[in-house]
Amino acid sequence: MSGLRLSSEAATPDRKPTAMAVLVRRLDEGLPLPAYARVGDAGLDLYAVRSLTLLPGERALVGTGIALALPDGYAAFTHPRSGLAARHGVTIVNAPGTVDAGYRGEIMVNLINLDPTQAFVVERGDRIAQLVVQRVEQVALLVADSLPDSDRGETGHGASGGFAGAADTRLAHGRQVGTVELAGLVEPTIEG
Repeated sequence: MSGLRLSSEAATPDRKPTAMAVLVRRLDEGLPLPAYARVGDAGLDLYAVRSLTLLPGERALVGTGIALALPDGYAAFTHPRSGLAARHGVTIVNAPGTVDAGYRGEIMVNLINLDPTQAFVVERGDRIAQLVVQRVEQVALLVADSLPDSDRGETGHGASGGFAGAADTRLAHGRQVGTVELAGLVEPTIEG
């Protein structure tokens, strides 16, 4: 039953997009089920099962009162609420938190208060995070001595600029990159 498509028709302005059915187990009947705030939103609102106070720099694992049975090939990700982050400095330590398809326990949110001076109070039933369900792919890793060149190369961690002119540290190998087909997989090869 999990992963059942309710409709295969495409969305139009007068018809909502199709929704994938996901089994949910209510662990706390006193909380609303996660819901989208608006049509077209990506994240379902998650609610706190308990009240607590987060002191500056403090973190806490907070239950949401639900467990899911996601279909294989999908995962759910807990994302911070932008308003909590912008107004109070409250976010998620491991954002986004990953909920694998095989996990059947309560979805927990690892909140942290990054405000340097102000405590933050979470009340039972407050919206503390958003849950985004996405298709995920399984990959087959192929060990290689080198990787094909790309425009970005090995640059990262601020290398695209914006704060201080980042040096171009890409490696120029001077070798041509090709591919070979191997049992339905494409494996990079380096020539030259």
